[in-house]
Amino acid sequence: MVRGKSTERMSNNYPDVVEALPRMVVDPPAAPAGCRGRLVERARWEWRPADGGDPAARTEDFLAAHGLPLHDLTRPAPAHHPDGVCGAALYVSATAGTLLVGGAVGAPSPADLPDIAVVVYEHTDTPPPPAAPAGWWRGPWTESWTPHHHAAAVEAVRRGIGRGEVYQVNLVGHAAAPYAGDPLPALARLGRLPGARYGGVLTGPGWAIGCASPETLIEVHDGTLTTRPIKGTRPATAAGRTDLLTSAKERAEHIMIVDLERNDLARIARTGSVRVDDLFAVRRWCDLWQAESTVRAEVADGLGLADLLRAVCPGGSVTGAPKLAALHHIAALEPVGRGASMGGLGWVGPGHLDLGLTIRTAAVDGESVHVWAGGGITWDSDPDAEVAEAAAKTAPVRAALE
Repeated sequence: MVRGKSTERMSNNYPDVVEALPRMVVDPPAAPAGCRGRLVERARWEWRPADGGDPAARTEDFLAAHGLPLHDLTRPAPAHHPDGVCGAALYVSATAGTLLVGGAVGAPSPADLPDIAVVVYEHTDTPPPPAAPAGWWRGPWTESWTPHHHAAAVEAVRRGIGRGEVYQVNLVGHAAAPYAGDPLPALARLGRLPGARYGGVLTGPGWAIGCASPETLIEVHDGTLTTRPIKGTRPATAAGRTDLLTSAKERAEHIMIVDLERNDLARIARTGSVRVDDLFAVRRWCDLWQAESTVRAEVADGLGLADLLRAVCPGGSVTGAPKLAALHHIAALEPVGRGASMGGLGWVGPGHLDLGLTIRTAAVDGESVHVWAGGGITWDSDPDAEVAEAAAKTAPVRAALE
């Protein structure tokens, strides 16, 4: 199980204290390359819906209280001090993102995790030595829905499209397995999968998230906003690449999401600055080809972290379009909540924010290891093909957890 002791130094305004750092030294996703291996936890704040309040504003305030002011992302950033605070890991669940935009919230998460976690790190020249791994055993997977139920949900979305309620909906399935021993080496293996732009592990008291995501939810650097939506998947073969590039269905699905992301960025960007720098480029993740675009814009004056999170969460590529209507269908059709998946996870540092979308992600709580996978449904979707695509996406994740 996940255990350990805290090095937390908390303000009385944030009493939600962690128990511990894990036995194994791990680095969170998107942490600076030059600082990896020498980060120790300084402070932490976790939030669940029952805690109330505005989680986006409280996240912004907590970071400012610990030397990371993000009230105006256009202001010059404080210097990165090699002997002080390095930055912070930031995790925002799909549920938290849905609440931020007033969307419908569906079934509860099967994983016992916070919905927002902010962990501030400082540098150390003497990181605690990792203890020897305690061994790892994982039991059989139990699926949250059968292939038949998944296919029926695809048909339900197609009926909603036929009624004009939505253009596209992303459907996500879940599986859980019991475990024993130390899960962190397995989660670290997951983070090292080929193509994992946001590879890493974030831990808390009784929980941990391992991420191998290739997808950028939002990056802010030198006054520029960047998102890289991924839509469209095929096996990483020559035939698969050709099929992806020539698929009218995949291209239409992809462009719907690019348009949604353009609109999301336009809400927080300087007027007229939104642009698509790369459209439907084929990238490789493990043994899959995926279509990715790059959308950029210039940060609007006075934009702070809280408003940024409200604009981009939950990510459009894992909701659908229109976003609020798609969230209504997701809440009605998915049998369990999305937990650690389909949210945001990454790094906030002086002058740089980089959050990945938590696809290709696993989580552990005190009892189980959890994985999720899904895909976007359009009018042209074939139910059996969608079931097979979700299985192809989750296969490398499950294999890394063996």
